[in-house]
Amino acid sequence: MSNPSVFKTLSGHRLAYHKVDGAGPTVIWCGGLKSDMEGSKALHLHSWAKDAGRAYIRFDYFGHGVSDGEFTDGTISRWAGDVLDMIDHVADGDVILVGSSMGGWASLLAATARPKRVQALVLINPAPDFTQKLTYASFSDIQREDLERDGVVYLPSDYDEPYAYSKALIDDGRARQILDAPINFDGPVRILQGMSDDVVPPEYSRRIMDVIRSEDATYTLVKGGDHSLSRPQDLALLVRSLDGLLIT
Repeated sequence: MSNPSVFKTLSGHRLAYHKVDGAGPTVIWCGGLKSDMEGSKALHLHSWAKDAGRAYIRFDYFGHGVSDGEFTDGTISRWAGDVLDMIDHVADGDVILVGSSMGGWASLLAATARPKRVQALVLINPAPDFTQKLTYASFSDIQREDLERDGVVYLPSDYDEPYAYSKALIDDGRARQILDAPINFDGPVRILQGMSDDVVPPEYSRRIMDVIRSEDATYTLVKGGDHSLSRPQDLALLVRSLDGLLIT
């Protein structure tokens, strides 16, 4: 794989990305918290785009992968802003956002900010508002005290190091919640949710269907699917979902 391209944002940090030229709309991969553009779903879509002649972008958020920044300096607003930078400065024409977990939240925020550019959404185990409604809600009193005193709380993760939830991330996430009011996006929405997801429960992501304005929104439960939804059959479902949007 070639070295990534780099986009320098107005705030001065550099975002690394790979771009496949092809027919639009441009599909943009928006990964989850602590994931990067070398994950299995991002790479699978890269190969799909090359084979299908479709425009595609995968990138690393601020503080993720090989992009600039420290993870603990990141917030939902900043990461949603990175999606907007990909839409505004890297993508050509209209886009379809594919958001996984936290990337689902970032995608929804970006879609409501750029309704004329974002044609459709594919959301994989999406987790809008997770910092407040899932993470902070699960904190013990001691962890909440640690957050206020130290500015950060560390939780176990499936990666090499624990998740570091900063006070800035929690405070910003609280301010950017979207599940308690209508989500003003009218384009097609495809939600793929693993029935065996122990990170984002199906009943949680299902709440999006109650508040999204789109009249073309579907919610698919994937039997045996976990939070990653990266099995061969899961990847095939993801591609079918995209193909169905691209031929309409």
